[in-house]
Amino acid sequence: MRLTALLPLLAAVPLAAFPTTAAAAPGCFDPAAALTVEEHRLTASLPAGGPAVGPELVRLAGLDPLVAEVKRDLCAARTPRRAARVVTQAGDRLWRTAVDRAQGRRPDLGTLDRFDDRPLYWARLQLSSAIRQWRPPFPVVDRTTLLTAFDRGSRGLDDVRFPPGKTRRVMVSGFDPFQLDGTGIRISNPAGASALQLDGRVLDTPSGPAVAQAVSFPVVWGYFDEGIVEAAYGEALRDRARRPDAIVTISQGRPGRFDIERWAGAWRGGFPDNDNASVTGGVPPAAGWPQPDVQFIETTLPYARMLAVTGAYPVDFNQAFCVWPDASQPGAGTPVCRSDAPAPGEIAASGGGGNYLSNESQYRSNRLRLGLGLTALPGGHLHTPVLGQPTAPDTLTDADFEARRQAIASEVVSLVTAAADGTRTPAVPPRATQSPRATLESLPGTVLPG
Repeated sequence: MRLTALLPLLAAVPLAAFPTTAAAAPGCFDPAAALTVEEHRLTASLPAGGPAVGPELVRLAGLDPLVAEVKRDLCAARTPRRAARVVTQAGDRLWRTAVDRAQGRRPDLGTLDRFDDRPLYWARLQLSSAIRQWRPPFPVVDRTTLLTAFDRGSRGLDDVRFPPGKTRRVMVSGFDPFQLDGTGIRISNPAGASALQLDGRVLDTPSGPAVAQAVSFPVVWGYFDEGIVEAAYGEALRDRARRPDAIVTISQGRPGRFDIERWAGAWRGGFPDNDNASVTGGVPPAAGWPQPDVQFIETTLPYARMLAVTGAYPVDFNQAFCVWPDASQPGAGTPVCRSDAPAPGEIAASGGGGNYLSNESQYRSNRLRLGLGLTALPGGHLHTPVLGQPTAPDTLTDADFEARRQAIASEVVSLVTAAADGTRTPAVPPRATQSPRATLESLPGTVLPG
């Protein structure tokens, strides 16, 4: 399934609070064309002043020549077919270049730490804004289709290619940076950094090599409404010859620890996304995919094996979840949080990983897994420790910030390797690490980061 109508997010979002400043180079671009909330942040700088943060990170990572070349090629496109080819190739090229840079195959690209996920995010926004502001030399342009094609490629969705045969396969997903307003403009997401480290990598497991493929999801409710999670995981899971042997959604969680989440819940808590949109209610289905109507989905990841992984941070198995006190009135009252197991008929207020897009990525991917009848296939969610920001408020990076991100990403690789291992794991009873997180991210209105 291809995403053909990402209307909630690809529609221009004019904001009176932002100046309508062109993010694209002059020439064939219309500076008056409206941009999205995310794209407007391309002009944001640090409180102390200086260059705009996003474009500066792109420059420091050596990706600005790629961005400039794509813009020139778009200006040179004289037919709709050529324009479609330019943007499709641009998305694929941006993703592949970011992966190669992250994994050390492009030492020629800039001076920024290769584990940094932020340049991919900001370069994607530079090019999506250029597509949005492009003035074609022909009368009709399907801009939504162009934006969708570029976005798919730049998130790795068109690059998921597992080998056939007996080689083990694991598919993972990360997330964009988020909470970028104000001083958060420097934020990095270790889940996105981890996805870049894993894509295409051959993992050495006790049962033999395993190939990893990765994608990176947006922190935007509208993309999830249109089925980006199902498109990514579904296309892989229904390929019988190359089906992944395990799926792991990854996002940033709480400080100081990893969490393997036992439960995913079918509820959205309304925390604002990267377009400053809020959505509350049950997780809707995605058209075109088999999806059972369930409130909670339990992980099938080999958590006992993953808990044995050692690294810079401890790894816990989180069994907390929350339900609404009156199943006939979801959203009303104070959620009841426990760490046993949901009872039939209870309505989800929160999974162990909260009720934001991180929880929803686990829920949607595993709802699809169940819908396709893959009940025994290992699937679940991994929350990373919170990365934080560089210490000094006027800097884009520092040694401690980079060391923390590298330590998190390296441990993610080890945890995914454990998840991909086909060795039979002895059954062990679920192990709770603490009482339900009623005071943390599991309550409505408070969420785990994506």
